[in-house]
Parts: sequence; C-alpha cells; structure tokens
Amino acid sequence: MTQQQQRDIGIAILRVSLGVIFIAHSAYLKLIVFGLPGTLAFFESLGIPALVTYGVIAAEVLGGVALIVGFKTRWAAAAVLPVALGATWAHSGGGWLFSNDGGGWEYPLLLSVLSAVQILVGGGAFTLEKPSGSAAQLSAA
Repeated sequence: MTQQQQRDIGIAILRVSLGVIFIAHSAYLKLIVFGLPGTLAFFESLGIPALVTYGVIAAEVLGGVALIVGFKTRWAAAAVLPVALGATWAHSGGGWLFSNDGGGWEYPLLLSVLSAVQILVGGGAFTLEKPSGSAAQLSAA
C-alpha cells in the first residue's frame, strides 16, 4: 500500500467517524435522549431561538450522512463546523472536561478541530466524489 493510499484511508476513517458522531449527537442525543422539547428548552435557555435548534439538528444529520458516504465532504464539514463551535461556546462554562456537570468544552473543541481538518484534507478514500488530485499535489509540494 502506498503512502497516498494510507493517507486516503486515514482521511476516510476521520470522515466516517466524524459523520457518525454528528448523527449520534443529533438523532440519538438531541431527539431520543433529551427529546425535541428538552433540546429546544436547552437551546432557549442559552438564548438561542427554536428555529436555530432545528437548523443545528438538520446540519448534524445531513452533514453527518454526507460525511459518512463521502458526498461533498468539504461542504459537509463546513456545515457542521459552526455547530461544533457553537457547542464549544455552549459548554464553555462547564470547564475543561466534558464529563463535568453540564459538560465541558474539550470534546466540542475536538469536534471543531476535526471538522476544520476535514475541510482541509477532503474526503479521502471510499467517497461518492471524484478524486480531485489535490492531495497528490499537496504531497508533492
């Protein structure tokens, strides 16, 4: 296996993992665990309008699915980046550790960084996208 193939598989692992996490945080956590009314109440307690809550859930679900299948990967990662940054802000009062009461900010910050990296590196292997060749061009630079 070439270095480029290894890199592309690593990027694909990042992409799929990130997509799974965003779906888990929307479909499972926000809709099943907390329920839509609980999620709406939490967002409103932060001063965030209900309409934004629906947008966040949609971005997480649609962006997560797009990341998993490798469809418009950079755009999908760009769609979930503001969500991750918003979660970092929302949990900033909880201290560093996400296991703290109210959740801390280290985990949402990690999701923000990983989303930004995904924007930079693209989809990697096993995507619905045609390879752009940009990774090869970057490695040759």
